[in-house]
Amino acid sequence: MGELYELFIGRRYLRSTRGNRFISFISVTSMAGVALGVAVLLVVLSVMNGFEAELRGRILSMTSHATISAFGAGLSDWQELEQRVRTHRDVLGAAPYIEDQGMLIAGHQSSGAVVQGVLPAQEKAVSQIAERMQAGSFDALVPGKYGIVLGSELAKELHVTLGDHVVMVIAQGSVTAAGVIPRMRRFEVVGIFAAGMYEYDRNFAYIELGDAAKLYRMGDQVSGLRLRLGDLFRAPSIVRQLAIDLGGGYYIDDWTRRHANFFRSITTTKSIMFFILLLVVGVAAFNIVATLVMVVKDKQADIAILRTMGATPRSILAVFITQGTAIGIIGTLAGVVLGALVATNLESLIHGLEHLLGTRFLDAKVYFMSDLPAALEWADVVKICGTAFGLCLLSTVYPAWRAARTQPAQALRHE
Repeated sequence: MGELYELFIGRRYLRSTRGNRFISFISVTSMAGVALGVAVLLVVLSVMNGFEAELRGRILSMTSHATISAFGAGLSDWQELEQRVRTHRDVLGAAPYIEDQGMLIAGHQSSGAVVQGVLPAQEKAVSQIAERMQAGSFDALVPGKYGIVLGSELAKELHVTLGDHVVMVIAQGSVTAAGVIPRMRRFEVVGIFAAGMYEYDRNFAYIELGDAAKLYRMGDQVSGLRLRLGDLFRAPSIVRQLAIDLGGGYYIDDWTRRHANFFRSITTTKSIMFFILLLVVGVAAFNIVATLVMVVKDKQADIAILRTMGATPRSILAVFITQGTAIGIIGTLAGVVLGALVATNLESLIHGLEHLLGTRFLDAKVYFMSDLPAALEWADVVKICGTAFGLCLLSTVYPAWRAARTQPAQALRHE
């Protein structure tokens, strides 16, 4: 067998023998521990990846990739600016908007809201709000008709549906003989959208741009321009170049800065969870140490016989490293398979468990979304497999070194 006898003996030591099946049981337990740790780590990182991708998609479906606004007051030269911006090679769309606060009142119900004045036809080029309509149509926002599109949760809070009316009260007042009276306007609900994020569904309302300009006394000004970029991941560099091309005088922002806290917290949490759950794999690796120490103790006579037959300490070292490596490889591969199966079917499993228990695990009011998405990335699989296998391989060093130092005479003295 030449140099392969170390592999043969190491593989034989993995299987149970008539003399001591307990050691084989400990080997299987070590494999299961490694598999479980790898699977849990893979599922958790996949959930974090899915949550980040889903959150990014839902945020960008409601907001633009970048915005241009004026310092201080509104943007007065927005038509000319829009034409200049559209000529930039990385800008795919631009749309004006007016944004302010308002109080919506329907009967005895009232709620604050972020009011967005938009041009429906142009807004479709920079956001997906028209595709998120639950009832009605986004195109029903017609100038002079004073229609309003509400988020689904906001509509529930106000107890209104299509065709109902709400009164919008804004902070800007009108001076009368009785004093300053807040300005108000009656709007008809012409649409209800559902973005899938509680923050938007509960707080946002859309009206037509001209109606917003009259209500907030903006005249020909707008709050700014929304932009859709060709590559959203290059937004910081694109808006920086855009600011240089425009020659200054404008405030330019992008989605990575507006929502930086969301994605920074996800990245930080992902890194922390990786190191915490890596401890599970570390515990399983320590089990491999215990397993191999017990095997070395149990196989003292076998080691002595191999030494007397001419086996070198290096060969004995290879035998036990082979055994520990096999435990690590089998456990890691089993964990990857288990983790991949759970991660790719996680939403179905969660929904089934919720239906079985009659409860809901994720409240959109707390977690921003009601589903638990998972995105399996090969970079995470490689990182987890490499780290887990490295820990398993490291755990074999001491027991194998101890076996290689076995003296044949001392081992056979009491046999």
